[in-house]
Amino acid sequence: MSNQYYLVSQLPGFSVSDDKTVLPITYEYYYDLCSRFLSKKEMKILDGLSLEPPLEDSKTGSAFVDEWNHKEKSLRLALAQIRALRMKKKFSAGNESIAPDAVQAARTASGMDSPLAAEQYLNQYRLSVIESMRPTDGFSLDAVFSYGLKLRLASRMKKFDEAKGMASYKKIYTRILEDQ
Repeated sequence: MSNQYYLVSQLPGFSVSDDKTVLPITYEYYYDLCSRFLSKKEMKILDGLSLEPPLEDSKTGSAFVDEWNHKEKSLRLALAQIRALRMKKKFSAGNESIAPDAVQAARTASGMDSPLAAEQYLNQYRLSVIESMRPTDGFSLDAVFSYGLKLRLASRMKKFDEAKGMASYKKIYTRILEDQ
């Protein structure tokens, strides 16, 4: 635990936004810093820290990361369900339950005219999920994982480019229509 104090004290603060300001550190630097202060077991959990949860439920060793994976998977299932309904396709979430707040976020995003606006909305939803899960102890291992998720999300948000996104969207949409 004492190592985490040194680790957290070296992590610079940043705000998660869609603007093009440069983040104070990269995820690679964060990971390298963590590797100096966390145990092998804790680093194994960090290795699995992702904005894309695994398809199969598995315990990571961290209740925080497990909860994040569950909530993100729920959002992705809600989005898939809504897309399937729009395309009049069958969809089954299997034995997975979809959280009502994830369904609401997916509905709101899918009702937006712009794919970029929808993605920005979903990223803000994801950020609010991370913030709601953030531990009260700012020096805990979960706080380190929360920081990593926010850094990954912020890095992803900064990569968005409206022109490239619209071109990609049209290409994918055309391919979908051709497959029908």
